[in-house]
Amino acid sequence: MTSAHPVKVDIWSDVQCPWCYIGKRKFEAGAAEFAGNVDVEYHSFELSPDTPVDFDGTPSDYLSQNKGMTPGQVAEMLERVTGIAESVGLHYDYDSVHQTNTVIAHELLHYAKAHDRQLDMKERLLKAYFVDGLHIGRIEDLADLAAEIGLDRADVVRALTANEFLADVKADVALANEYGIQGVPFFVIEGKYGISGAQDPATFTQALNQILTERSEEKSA
Repeated sequence: MTSAHPVKVDIWSDVQCPWCYIGKRKFEAGAAEFAGNVDVEYHSFELSPDTPVDFDGTPSDYLSQNKGMTPGQVAEMLERVTGIAESVGLHYDYDSVHQTNTVIAHELLHYAKAHDRQLDMKERLLKAYFVDGLHIGRIEDLADLAAEIGLDRADVVRALTANEFLADVKADVALANEYGIQGVPFFVIEGKYGISGAQDPATFTQALNQILTERSEEKSA
């Protein structure tokens, strides 16, 4: 059974969240098994809004300093998440990651959304951060990434310098608070069902199929 009307999926996520990239892959796999169409929109969530743009240290240092974890616990956690990332085809390189503030990256995602390129921009930012060891906290670096996917580099610099989309980022964060979202990734299917975390693909397929079933029942009622 297919449906011409896509199922809306709103995803709260941060571009420095390792589970968000893993969850993105698992959602994509689940959506690929779904008979209908999906309309995906990403929303901003800041895991560490107090992080400086140029954090002086590694992600391990950051977790040790800010999350109350020992270096041993951090190493174990990063090894685990890197292994899970590999299982979905993602090659995390934590030795090269630049811990940073992500608010400007979120502004760029809203800019990209306004130019119908949000999904491409989201993928590029996650890969830049976790795989390529690139800096995603500075305007010039972000503009380079935007230009890679075909956006106007000079206009990106202008918009980010003016904080043109900062209000949109804050609105996303406020809505997450309203929904009671405390961790990401968080998926809202058709405004009805919430799925927290990087769940198995089948979980997403089932939720998407449920929407089609309900639509069919509503039509026949």
